[in-house]
Amino acid sequence: MEQEQEPTRKGSTPIKVYCLPEEKAQIAENAKAAGLSLSTFLLRVGAGFEVHTVLDYQRIEELARVNGDLGRLGGLLKLWLTNDERLREVRAEELHALLNKIERNQEAMRTIMQKVLAR
Repeated sequence: MEQEQEPTRKGSTPIKVYCLPEEKAQIAENAKAAGLSLSTFLLRVGAGFEVHTVLDYQRIEELARVNGDLGRLGGLLKLWLTNDERLREVRAEELHALLNKIERNQEAMRTIMQKVLAR
């Protein structure tokens, strides 16, 4: 008994797309940014899948790092506000510096999120 084999992409007819050299270069650049081959990129875009660039994942990692920093800073602030014995020596100036650092981190997160959403 002979088994029927499923068709493969390599054994199927390719789709030809005519484009200008600049268009081909832009498509190739987009594929590279997504970390995909030209063929895989075009297949995914043509099939209606959303293609994420490698930069999106890097920005998500940045957000996770900043979020971790904010969590640690928040923990220190909470200890200070509960009058923890270990932080009795903390001066108001140090608290203001901590709050400023939290605000800077929040601004960094907003900037990163805007970049991700702009894509």
